[in-house]
Amino acid sequence: MATQSATKERTKARVKEPKQFNVIMHNDDFTTMEFVVSILIDIFHKDEVTAEAIMLGVHNNGKAVVGKYPYDIAVTRVNTALSRAKAEGFPFRMTVEEA
Repeated sequence: MATQSATKERTKARVKEPKQFNVIMHNDDFTTMEFVVSILIDIFHKDEVTAEAIMLGVHNNGKAVVGKYPYDIAVTRVNTALSRAKAEGFPFRMTVEEA
């Protein structure tokens, strides 16, 4: 009687997490605090208290990290914010850096 040995092949699906990028907001003397808060709420989905805290951090420290996202999402949100700032006449600045 022949015995068959069952061999199980173990395959691991390795899902590589995408690199994360920080979205950084920079201070300027012309963009209004209200505009910055509205950007943080509308585009970056922050609640009002968090948005105001980030805005004050940018105002007091010159810049602050707004969020951490995969590259495509970070760039899309920054471009949306910068387009809105340009339409309103603000010299608003944001950058994307690898986290």
